[in-house]
Amino acid sequence: MHIVLASTSRYRQEIIARLGLPFQAEPPICDETPLPGETALQTAVRLARTKAQSLAGKHPDALIIGSDQVALLDGQQIGKPGSFENGVEMLKWMSGRTVVFHSALALYNSHSGRLQECVGLTRVTLRQLSEAQIRNYLTREPDALHCAGSAKSEGLGGALLEKVESDDPNALIGVPLFQLITMLTNEGVEVLK
Repeated sequence: MHIVLASTSRYRQEIIARLGLPFQAEPPICDETPLPGETALQTAVRLARTKAQSLAGKHPDALIIGSDQVALLDGQQIGKPGSFENGVEMLKWMSGRTVVFHSALALYNSHSGRLQECVGLTRVTLRQLSEAQIRNYLTREPDALHCAGSAKSEGLGGALLEKVESDDPNALIGVPLFQLITMLTNEGVEVLK
């Protein structure tokens, strides 16, 4: 069985590539809008599952990886900003505060129908940031506008962060890699062979 990553994120592709296993990446078919009344955890899990299962028809004998991340602050989900000014407002709101990132992972065996799921939680405390610092960051890291809350930990984004608490540092980038290894092992894929 081949491995398919249901994502166009180069950061997720880089994480999966670390395993040294052949895989292909394809865009999932998924509306990422949260449903009314859905918690951040529920949204992240549903979207990861939907992304993985959305490619099953095209790949009937594959292990399909779906992943999604939802940030939460003051009980409100923080999505991708969609614009520079929205990114500025999000980071101003998050500045000096602790945000919880829910990184959901789904591994779907399209042949057997087996679905494995997990969520990696990461608590991120941002530094106190001025509006000028936020604008400089977003100007220099335009890819951050494609991340939840514009908070991208890679590259210059590290300058935003004061503290990160997680069982798996890969989860903040978008894939709980430690759990993925366990899921792949459950499907008979030996990473360290």
